Amino acid sequence: MTLASNAPEISVVVPVRNEAGNIEPLIREIARALSGRSFEIVYVDDGSSDATPAELQRLQTELPFLRSFRHAASCGQSCAVRTGVRNARGSLIVTIDGDGQNDPAYIPALVDALTSGGPTTGMIAGQRLGRKDTGFKRWQSKTANNVRAWVLKDGTRDTGCGLKAVRRDVYLALPYFDALHRFMPALVKREGFDVGHVDVVDRPRLTGVSNYGFFDRLWVGILDLVGVWWLVRRRRRVPVVTGGANDAG
Repeated sequence: MTLASNAPEISVVVPVRNEAGNIEPLIREIARALSGRSFEIVYVDDGSSDATPAELQRLQTELPFLRSFRHAASCGQSCAVRTGVRNARGSLIVTIDGDGQNDPAYIPALVDALTSGGPTTGMIAGQRLGRKDTGFKRWQSKTANNVRAWVLKDGTRDTGCGLKAVRRDVYLALPYFDALHRFMPALVKREGFDVGHVDVVDRPRLTGVSNYGFFDRLWVGILDLVGVWWLVRRRRRVPVVTGGANDAG
């Protein structure tokens, strides 16, 4: 997909499943956070069975910066993010969870950190403070992050935070698999780019309940971790390419 000359600079990609009550409040918050900037909001409905599709359709008639896409059946968060990025028109991508726990007020800080880092900075990852999840969810997240950091040495305290800013071309260069969103810092570094971090304050979800469990993805997560470790180990060197000019004449 070639980006149009009149494309917005920033595309905020929001993966959702059964989040009808959170959609409008979150969209309004994102729009306020990016007021005065060139942006679009790209929702990807990952096979919702509630009023999410109708709510997105209603809001699209009112908000020109809102676009939405839908999976006929749920394919998972990483797949929804990928659909959003592939259809995004901005060169800078911001991802944010659709349940309202990520505060859009931090989006400008993420974008500014990405652009000020120059072309060698591929991604800025949000790092959550003051987690509002249950004690069990905080424990499982801390355990998973500690194991991942020990294995991959990606320099990131919290890869589970949905708030991330990444260059679109960098994201599309990453190898895709269904848990990609949990391993992006290591894979962005694998492509030869720097990863920066911004602390963000977590908050309770706006409405509804979490769509994600622990034991249903535990063993899959272990296999994914081994796979990413293998990918990182198997890239010995990122090429520095020069040339390409036509010297004839």
